[in-house]
Amino acid sequence: MKRPSQSRIKTLKIDGVDVAAREHESILQLAQENGIFIPTLCHLDGLSEYGGCRLCMVEMKGSNRLYPACMTYADEGMEVNTKSERLLEYRRMILEMLFTERNHVCSVCVSNGHCELQFLAAKLGMTRVELPYLNPSVSVDASHDLFIMDHNRCILCQRCVRVCGEIEWASTKGVMGRGVNARIINDLNGDWGDSTTCTSCGKCVNVCPTGALVQKGKSAGEMEKRRDWLPYLKLMHEE
Repeated sequence: MKRPSQSRIKTLKIDGVDVAAREHESILQLAQENGIFIPTLCHLDGLSEYGGCRLCMVEMKGSNRLYPACMTYADEGMEVNTKSERLLEYRRMILEMLFTERNHVCSVCVSNGHCELQFLAAKLGMTRVELPYLNPSVSVDASHDLFIMDHNRCILCQRCVRVCGEIEWASTKGVMGRGVNARIINDLNGDWGDSTTCTSCGKCVNVCPTGALVQKGKSAGEMEKRRDWLPYLKLMHEE
């Protein structure tokens, strides 16, 4: 959805609360500004919106459709609902699908305790997985001197792709394939360690929400990732 060029104040309701917004603000931004929790995995402040994880879907009064909060912008008179049993079931189903599409075994993951997928599963009360596991045979790329890419943990949020292209301007990372068979690749699907475009900046590792991208030699207790620099780097680029 293209953002409007002009910025006017809109008034709307989110979960029954009156809020005022500039029309270029998304429902997700407004909710976060007003302390309303909406789960998301592909969104990250400082990166462009992708709308891929679909966890931030919300209800709109007068419509049976669900709308992605990160890609839906404020409009006059909107009445948005971010909490309902329907939304909770939908979000749990998405989380189940993410868990079953790859091989997420938290107990042996270096990001155990620092994983956004794990956090959301607990936050949304996902106590079991009812969908069949696909158990795909996927690789681990440890060819880089500093970092590891474990495709078993990847949820295809594409944060790494966007930060590499939008902030680092290296565009080393991309996506190959479609659906559950899609994979994050380096350059033309070569080993990460052989990449001629990677600057080894580590930004992709820090924005990764799971244990798919990790730094070599760090233990589970040291895997807390920092992202507070991201909005500032984006502002510097814009200036």
